Amino acid sequence: MNIAVIGTGYVGLVTGACFAEFGVHVTCVDKDQDKIAALQNGRIPIYEPGLGELVGKNRAVGRLQFTTDIASAIRGALAVFIAVGTPPRGDGSANLAYVEAVAETIARHLDGYKVIVTKSTVPVGTGERLRKIIGKNLKEQVDFDIVSNPEFLREGAAIEDFLRPNRVVIGTGSPQAVAIMKDLYRPLYLIETPFIVTDVATAELIKYASNAFLATKISFINEMANLCEKVGADVHLVARGMGLDGRIGPKFLHPGPGYGGSCLPKDTIALAQIAREAGCDLDLLNAVIRVNAKQRSVMVEKILQALGSLEGKTLGVLGLAFKPNTDDIRDSPAIEIIRALMKSGAKIRATDPAAMAEARKILGDVAYCNDAYDTARDADAVILLTEWNEFRNLDLDRLRQSLRQPVFIDLRNVYDEPRMSRAGFRYIGVGRGAKTA
Repeated sequence: MNIAVIGTGYVGLVTGACFAEFGVHVTCVDKDQDKIAALQNGRIPIYEPGLGELVGKNRAVGRLQFTTDIASAIRGALAVFIAVGTPPRGDGSANLAYVEAVAETIARHLDGYKVIVTKSTVPVGTGERLRKIIGKNLKEQVDFDIVSNPEFLREGAAIEDFLRPNRVVIGTGSPQAVAIMKDLYRPLYLIETPFIVTDVATAELIKYASNAFLATKISFINEMANLCEKVGADVHLVARGMGLDGRIGPKFLHPGPGYGGSCLPKDTIALAQIAREAGCDLDLLNAVIRVNAKQRSVMVEKILQALGSLEGKTLGVLGLAFKPNTDDIRDSPAIEIIRALMKSGAKIRATDPAAMAEARKILGDVAYCNDAYDTARDADAVILLTEWNEFRNLDLDRLRQSLRQPVFIDLRNVYDEPRMSRAGFRYIGVGRGAKTA
């Protein structure tokens, strides 16, 4: 089977490479000529472990190609995946301009039956909207079906999530489209992946509801962490005690500076806006959004309480990306916290294994360093903001000797107070109001 994937951003590139790995012939399309030229030359524009190898392997055997020729890609495909961006508007709603433009282009080049699949995260009702746009712009009367097939890819683990997903959602009213989609995902039947086949609107909402619930767990445990500090409890034991309940589970119960990235912030706000437009206020979700925004200022206040005035002080920051194994700094808590610290008079030294190039584009007056020890050099404190593996087992003696003052502010709770005290550090974590044996 031949498919086209329109958009070579994070979702589109991973989708194309992974379908090629399934044995499908994939043409990835983008209007950005420089990006396509880079991909044709084996250069991957995003940081995602394993993606470069997967792209190279499937290009070599001829299952994956890149082009700016959208017309030929559409004509040669049975299924056309839309994987362009849906950035937030000023009111938080998803901007569908790119999706709609692609739909119009698809309509102009339809020369026979196609399945039009939305991979982009889109509001409920978008599928029906695309059906009307395509129908209105057809040059000749041909049949097509609309499918919602939302992605559930975690940055840093996207290849694993696509090749071994915990579910595949297919939203459409067409049995023919269902059969084609199941054929595309046939390798997943061998590992007994659950498939949810439903209508388009339900599939669209599943994606938003999933991300909203994950965001809720993060905001909840952050509120518990703040309470733990007031009452002398340990949030990690609270989280463990909660997570052992099978109805709750341990995932996403990790306190810190709040969620960030390209999905959870955008999707929670968009879902809240979808609900408002439908006349249904989501009070719980609105609270989750407020808690997450507040948590970053809570972390800044924690740093200020630990260090007093920041005027003239130097702080070493470990981590800039919103999470490990990505160079994505979109809505990264680290970036917002750094800006607040600089506004309070601090000088920042920072390092990150992947995100420094991106950070340089938006953060001025930061000294970018080679590693944690260079970052700590003559600093008044080290602040751990992204839990990269290379920050998890630092040489504490070497780190302490680099610092002007042995202060370690761990906003990801990678370390523990007894170990840090033995190493000569003053240690500040999140939600650790009680010491454990």
